[in-house]
Amino acid sequence: MHEPLLTGKRAVIYGGGGAIGAGVAAAFAREGAHVHLIGRTRDRLERAAAAIVAAGEPAGGDRPRVEIGVLDAFDEAAVQAHLGSLPRVDISLNLVTRGDVQGQPLAELTVDQVMAPIENIRSNLITARAAARRMIDQGEGVILWLTSGSAAGAAPGMGGTGPADAATDNYMRQLARETGRQGLRVCGIWTAGVYDTFLGADGDPTTPARSSGVTATQIDRLIGNMAALGRAPRLEQVAEAAVFLASERAACTTGSVLNVTCGLVSER
Repeated sequence: MHEPLLTGKRAVIYGGGGAIGAGVAAAFAREGAHVHLIGRTRDRLERAAAAIVAAGEPAGGDRPRVEIGVLDAFDEAAVQAHLGSLPRVDISLNLVTRGDVQGQPLAELTVDQVMAPIENIRSNLITARAAARRMIDQGEGVILWLTSGSAAGAAPGMGGTGPADAATDNYMRQLARETGRQGLRVCGIWTAGVYDTFLGADGDPTTPARSSGVTATQIDRLIGNMAALGRAPRLEQVAEAAVFLASERAACTTGSVLNVTCGLVSER
């Protein structure tokens, strides 16, 4: 058994009740972090927290530490108040849904549909700024961000996702440059079409997921036809990437993105 990578760290995950948020939170807890799941829907947060506790002891042998916080990550005052109530903030990750409309030509989308994910990055700005202020006071901390990597190329059918990704990536890279001398690291993950998030409620890869109507088998085939590795990324792989970036193993990394798209996206 390896030494846990995040012992003594407090991680705040916005959108913690979602599939990726819950998966990353479970990996953080398994590596010894005290995890705070933040979202607007208590039931989803409680289910995610219960699953983490049920999974058992983290690498260090202590009981998993997980708390939930019901708040809107677009509410700047609420975000700041919550972070202010914690003894410290070591890791911050925003995974709040952006309301992307995909699979349709840009020319057929309304202006509001294109703008929705762009306007929704306000949540990323709020949480990153609030976390940065706490971490600057501490003299250390890690802010993580996640996008689909659409900003790397003009992928068709992605709607407002590409512009939203570009704005998020640029803001976070700039934040990394401005705060590095104050002890902060800001690191990103690119991922897309994560297989596990398309599983049906029964866990069957051939049952359509309620949110998308697409099956995990279909998404694996679709991305597999385009990705260098011939398959879609798995949730565990995305979560492990987040653990690595949040840990001291990535102590020399900031302002950079870890590409976890199975080669679907290639950096320019």
